[in-house]
Amino acid sequence: MEDSILFEKIGNVGKITLNRPKTYNSVNREMALGFQQILDDCGADPEIRAVLVTGMGKAFCAGQDLNEVIEDNGLSLSNILIDHYNPIVVRIRELALPVVAAVNGVAAGAGANLALACDVVVAAKSASFIQAFSKIGLIPDSGGTFHLPRLIGLQRASALMMLGDKVIADEALEMGMLYKVFEDKVFEKEAMAIAVKLSQMPTRALAMTKRALNYSIENDDLEKQLAMEDQLQSEASMTEDFQEGVQAFIEKRKPIFKGA
Repeated sequence: MEDSILFEKIGNVGKITLNRPKTYNSVNREMALGFQQILDDCGADPEIRAVLVTGMGKAFCAGQDLNEVIEDNGLSLSNILIDHYNPIVVRIRELALPVVAAVNGVAAGAGANLALACDVVVAAKSASFIQAFSKIGLIPDSGGTFHLPRLIGLQRASALMMLGDKVIADEALEMGMLYKVFEDKVFEKEAMAIAVKLSQMPTRALAMTKRALNYSIENDDLEKQLAMEDQLQSEASMTEDFQEGVQAFIEKRKPIFKGA
């Protein structure tokens, strides 16, 4: 039996591939727990400085494998969220590394919301996003009700979640759901190039940027946010990468960052 999730280290990039193409990479327990473990391993590996998540075959991820729900003695949706999806979303947001979602095909339900939890989301031209929950009498989960309205606004998020409309990649880009869309024939190369670029940047500062953004999402107090920026900027100024960046600027050369 093939592994439901694959991992490979490409330079300083950890590439995670959802690998159930016959089910459009729908998530089962094995995949969910494997995803969590791989994210933990990436965070603990000093050689990995960026993570890329993509899908095998025609889909990115079709969401939950409903066979696990309807089968005899199947898992409850509450247990699935608590044990499978929520830990993945929290790990993505707390991982001190940039995480790129390379959406190669359809991203539906929880699959769409796992992608939207990532730091940079890019999509192939043929990709699409569907908040499919209402079609089976459920509500959006996996952080969707948190991230999507913050990305595209409450009105659009409400409509997409209630109507379950399919959103093609170019429409998602126009809404602000994505960073970039690439033609299918160059998508894999371009997505990896973004992850590689991030892995060569001052990744400790990127991690601090991520912390500041996480904090800002919930914070409505400007003075508190300014204080957070001051704290993190002070930490960033103590890194070796900051010293290298300044020295490279003075010497008019390209900096060589080490994530230190």
